[in-house]
Amino acid sequence: MAAPPHSPSIHRHLPLPKPPATHVARCFRDPKAPIPSSAGGDTNSNSNPLMSMLSSVPDWADAVSERRIRDRRPLYTHADWREHRSSRRHIRHLLSSLSSRVILSLVPPVSAFTAVAAAVATYNTLLPAYALTASSLPYQLTAPALALLLVFRTEASYARFDEGRKAWMRVLAAAADLAGMAMRHTPAAQPHYNQIHHTGTSALVNYILAFPVALKCHIISHSDVRSDLQGLLSGDDLNVVLRSKHRPRCIIEFISQSLYMLDFEESKRTIMESKLSCFHEGINVCEQLIGIPIPLSYTRLTSRFLVLWHLTLPVILWDECKWIVVPATFISAASLFCIEEVGVLIEEPFPMLALDALCKQLHDSTQDVLSVQNLVQKRLSAKTKDQDSSIRRCSDNGWPSSKSEQAKID
Repeated sequence: MAAPPHSPSIHRHLPLPKPPATHVARCFRDPKAPIPSSAGGDTNSNSNPLMSMLSSVPDWADAVSERRIRDRRPLYTHADWREHRSSRRHIRHLLSSLSSRVILSLVPPVSAFTAVAAAVATYNTLLPAYALTASSLPYQLTAPALALLLVFRTEASYARFDEGRKAWMRVLAAAADLAGMAMRHTPAAQPHYNQIHHTGTSALVNYILAFPVALKCHIISHSDVRSDLQGLLSGDDLNVVLRSKHRPRCIIEFISQSLYMLDFEESKRTIMESKLSCFHEGINVCEQLIGIPIPLSYTRLTSRFLVLWHLTLPVILWDECKWIVVPATFISAASLFCIEEVGVLIEEPFPMLALDALCKQLHDSTQDVLSVQNLVQKRLSAKTKDQDSSIRRCSDNGWPSSKSEQAKID
C-alpha cells in the first residue's frame, strides 16, 4: 500500500518513556533454526531430470497463482456493482477464463487426468480383449459422498472467510472510534490545552491509524512494513516497531502509554482502553485463522477422493462412452477440482480481502473528519461572535442590557 501523505495536523510524535527491560526465558526451539540432518545420504529431488520436467508445469502454475494472490484488491463502487450484476457477466467471465487464477492452478491436475483417460482409451482400443472396464454402480453409490465432501469443504472455507472479514470490520470500527475520541481531545474541552498536548494527540491518532496497517502486514506475506508505515510514524517510532517481533502489539503499547501521558479524563480513558480489547481480539482471531487451517485429514480425504475418482473414471465410462471418456474426464475434473480449488483459496481469507483499500479508507475518512471538525469549530466560533456583537448593538440602541436596567424601567 502506498504510504499516505503527511497531514498538517498529524505529524510529530510525543516521546514515550523507556519501559524497564524484561527478560523472558525461551522455552521452545526457534522454528527458523535449521534442523540437524538425520543420518543417511542427502536426497536431492532436483537430481532426476524426469521429475524436474514433470514438476515444471505445477511449479509454473503455482508461481502464477501466488503472484496473482499478492495483487491488491479494490473496494467495490456503484459502477463495479452494476458491472457485477450485468447480464453480460457470463460472457465476460468466459472470455477471461485464461487469466483466471483458479483455472491456471487447475492446469496440472486436469491435464494429468485427461492424459490418463487418453492412455486408457488407447489401451482399450489396441487391446479390446483385455480392455479395462468396470461397472458404474460403485460410482453411483459414492457420488453423493463426493458431493457432500465438496459442499462441506467450501462451506467450512467460507465460514473462515466470513470470520476473518468480521474480525477486520471490528478492528476498523474500533480504530475509527478511538481516532474520533482522540480528535475530540481539543482546546474547547481543556482550558490549559497547549502545543505539547496537540502534538501528543496527533501522535496518538497516528498510532491508531498505524495499527490496522501493521496488522495487515503481520498476516499477509511479502508485505513492505517500512513503506506502509513510514507515512504514519516518525523515524524513531518506526525503528522501534520494526525491531519488535510482534509489531501490532508494539503499536498497541504506543497507544496505551499515550493515553496515560495525555491526561484524558478517567472515564474517557477507560472507554478508550476498552476499545483496545477489540485490537487484541482482532490479533488473536487473525493469528488463529492463519495458524490453524481446516483439519488436514478432511482436506486430504477430499483430495484423495477426487484423485481416485478421476483415475478410475475412464475405466467406468469406457463401455458406454468409448473415446468420449477423454472429454468427459476433462469436464468432470475441471468442474470438481475447480470447486475444491475455490475452497482452498478462500480458506486463507486475508489475501482475498481488500485490506490495503480498507486501511486507506480509514485514513482518508479520519482526515476528512478532522478537517470537518476544524471547519465546524471555526464556523460555530464565528457564529457565536456574530451573536455577541448583535446583542451589543441592540444594547447600544436603547434596549436594556442588564436586569438592573430592566428593573429601573419597570
